[in-house]
Amino acid sequence: MCRLVSTFVILCSLAGARELQAPAQVTAGTSFSLASSGSGTATFYLISPAHVSKRQLRLGDEITVSGEEVKHAGRYTAIVCDGGNCNSASFEVKAAPATQLSLLVHPSRVRVSEPNAISAVALVFDKFHNLVLSPTQVEFKAIPRDGQPISEARDSERGIAWFRLTSGRREGPVKVGASAGSVSELRVVEQVASDACNLRIAPDWISGRLYVQTDPVRDCSGNPVPDGTVVSFTKMDSGGKTTVDVPVKRGVARVELPVKGNARVFAASGVVTGNELNVAGRQ
Repeated sequence: MCRLVSTFVILCSLAGARELQAPAQVTAGTSFSLASSGSGTATFYLISPAHVSKRQLRLGDEITVSGEEVKHAGRYTAIVCDGGNCNSASFEVKAAPATQLSLLVHPSRVRVSEPNAISAVALVFDKFHNLVLSPTQVEFKAIPRDGQPISEARDSERGIAWFRLTSGRREGPVKVGASAGSVSELRVVEQVASDACNLRIAPDWISGRLYVQTDPVRDCSGNPVPDGTVVSFTKMDSGGKTTVDVPVKRGVARVELPVKGNARVFAASGVVTGNELNVAGRQ
């Protein structure tokens, strides 16, 4: 005996019901048939993860289920009711082959030479937007502006594949992509200079006034640090200790430092210190 409780729930008593046979598994979007026994007319219900359909049929004939009715992966239940007798059969719909990738890359901006700094995660979907749970080979690739591409293949686990990458030694964009079969996605990560390295300063006397300027400020890989990077100049003389913070402009930092008698001058940027100057005031 069948009773419709709500749009998505049907309660059935299976005593004396007609036999209904369904395949154990179906691929999403693929038409198939269910076998039924008996004679006369009956009502057929198909309950899916996303909808419920209902139609009349003749018992004994094959029940054709179109691909449009099984686009969503998950567990389905088919029910045939003939008067007061019902029978049901359940089957699984699995995702179709992969045709779509969703690629997430983090971060969008990274310092050079950072170990495992770039993360790429690919989610594998079929054309019906079902997550493809079966293992699928995903090839990750990193393409720097200068240099050889790096690639590595990973098998997805329950629809997800991931890859970690050390940023390159040179600043500039690096393309990070993923592909599975004929489908691919690409993202761009901007690699920027790291902290200043090997900081060097030199004195420059102009009309008896002391100016101190850095050499072009670069990181340990030789990339120019961005303008705005702060260099702290410190002067110690008979007047005491003075520190001045100066931003890098056009690759260098420059400052005027009034000096009384003999003085020591040095500079630092972040945790990096440069050479020390010993100077004497000039008239």
